[in-house]
Amino acid sequence: MRRYALILALACAAALSAAPLDQTNVEYARPDGKPLLLDLHVPDGPGPFAAAILIHGGGFDEGSKSTNVRPLFDPLTGAGFAWFSIDYRLAPTVHFPEAIEDVNSAIRWVKTHAAEYRVDVSRIAIVGESAGGFFVNYAGTHETPATKVAAVVDFYGPSDYAKLALARRDHPERFNMATIRRHAANGGGIHFFGVEELDEAGLTKLRAVAPIAAVHKGMPPFLAIHGTKDDQVSFEQSTEFCDAIRKVGTPCDLIVIEGGGHGMGGWRAPEMQHWKPETIAWLKKTLNVK
Repeated sequence: MRRYALILALACAAALSAAPLDQTNVEYARPDGKPLLLDLHVPDGPGPFAAAILIHGGGFDEGSKSTNVRPLFDPLTGAGFAWFSIDYRLAPTVHFPEAIEDVNSAIRWVKTHAAEYRVDVSRIAIVGESAGGFFVNYAGTHETPATKVAAVVDFYGPSDYAKLALARRDHPERFNMATIRRHAANGGGIHFFGVEELDEAGLTKLRAVAPIAAVHKGMPPFLAIHGTKDDQVSFEQSTEFCDAIRKVGTPCDLIVIEGGGHGMGGWRAPEMQHWKPETIAWLKKTLNVK
């Protein structure tokens, strides 16, 4: 009788551990005594599952784990991925590189808790949009053994902030300067990188942190998704970044949203919706998901 009870308890525990899991506000780090939180989803089944770590945008001073990247939740869930959507410290409270340290902390946390959340550590992708796109571009070009991932997905993130800042200054008619100035007033934009003026010293500082300047052999595959009518981050930020990545022998694919502006939430036209199945197909192929 005792043996039967033990077997039943073990069976129940196994079934429970394989159930789908959704949690919100899970602490993944505590820099300066302030908790940083993430939301997560784990599919039904024993796993281990391929996983995506999601980093929201918002000009380095806005956004949250539950808003900007929300359009990704259902496609990833439906495709059987685990996902972790993170908050990170924002300007003006912090500047670069504190926020990228938060992203790296999240990657290490997911790896450390992989068994608990049925994650395959060899099949983790980092996915970022806008400012979060910059962070994944930076993390993917500055990987360490502890933060290396299997894939990077960049939605309209800057890869060369010096070039972008000069374009905004010299051709403001091409950009949504009202939004850009609002972020700047809160410590976003070039101010996030400790730059006040686009003089030689400021440009040197921006070029030093440009992901495009750190491209090297051995990086994980990249996917860039960008709208051709983006009025905040130039479309060329993605095309030129992909060209540089390919030159070192690393795969970089580009999903083009014809007529698309800045923000996946604005890609509502039926002819723009192809990004969802194409992104999932790329992740499945790159992370070897059946």
